[in-house]
Amino acid sequence: MKTAIAQVNLSALQHNLSQVKQLAPDSNVLAVCKANGYGHGLVEVAQALEQADAYGVARIEEAFQLRTAGITKTIVLLEGFFQAKDIASIAVNQFQTIVHCEQQLIELEQASLHLSTHSQIKVWLKIDTGMSRLGVNPAQVDEFVARLQACPLVHSELTFITHLACADELNNDYNQLQLSLFEQACQAYPFAQSIANSAATMVLENTRRTWVRPGIMLYGVSPIEGEAGIERNLKPVMTLSSSLISVKAISAGTKVGYGSTWQADKPTKLGVVAIGYGDGYPRHAKNGTPVLVNGRIVPLVGRVSMDMIMVDLGIDSIEQVGDTAILWGEGLPIERVADSAGTIPYEILCQLTSRVRWQYV
Repeated sequence: MKTAIAQVNLSALQHNLSQVKQLAPDSNVLAVCKANGYGHGLVEVAQALEQADAYGVARIEEAFQLRTAGITKTIVLLEGFFQAKDIASIAVNQFQTIVHCEQQLIELEQASLHLSTHSQIKVWLKIDTGMSRLGVNPAQVDEFVARLQACPLVHSELTFITHLACADELNNDYNQLQLSLFEQACQAYPFAQSIANSAATMVLENTRRTWVRPGIMLYGVSPIEGEAGIERNLKPVMTLSSSLISVKAISAGTKVGYGSTWQADKPTKLGVVAIGYGDGYPRHAKNGTPVLVNGRIVPLVGRVSMDMIMVDLGIDSIEQVGDTAILWGEGLPIERVADSAGTIPYEILCQLTSRVRWQYV
């Protein structure tokens, strides 16, 4: 009998990349595969996305993993470097890096004084247009461009990048405000530009510039609130499944699980699935969270345990021990599960534990 298995459909991943290219045919695609490929496997994801133009990661260790795996394509450090000693490695491995603050700029200037390399570093200058997280103030752009271009270690051609705070909210005027600030900051320069994350790539046509940066949509998930990826012709890449390890009849009034948070209001059959928060299933999934068993949706009942969850199969159920239960993926959008757990698909995908077995198909 199988326990928790995460099956990753690489063809679905490639299909989703093709959807990005249809939406933004004139843009290069920087496939974001940080955080272990959004929980799907960093190297496996990158290898499957060979038709992307570059890869985006959050940590230099992730970039090293990709190079070690034989990936030679452009890799961009989306948070830049965290310490000056990494600059030499960035140059040698031909990584590209975000610069988002003066400290990084100073370290590049100082490194230029003692590093001798034939590989200049390509820099993406991050501009804070309203996310208030990383990035230089738009008023600083001219100074940063001048200093970067005067730095011998830095390639003269820069890329301007910003991040939208509300791209997943279709009618939020803040998107246009950020876009206007970006336009004003960049208008004097002929450099490449990157604005669009997944949500913007999907719904904000005027943000699809030289580069788009799809992340969650590559994995078949819609970042738009209230939507599932399938509604945007995206295919789920991960299907998490396990098995029923118990099926038993219970009477009306039977209390179920820790804290007795659910009580049967009529006779029914209770199924126990071998998965829990010890596997990364969200502990705060509420009563009624959907689970797919033999092609039909049944509700989770009772609290999620470390190793098990319970589902109400119904009195007329014909399910048996050993039958498969799908927790999300093919046939059950992860967006619905995340909503029931009071979280977002990003978090759920990234929190699966080492106990889960992986299959790549």
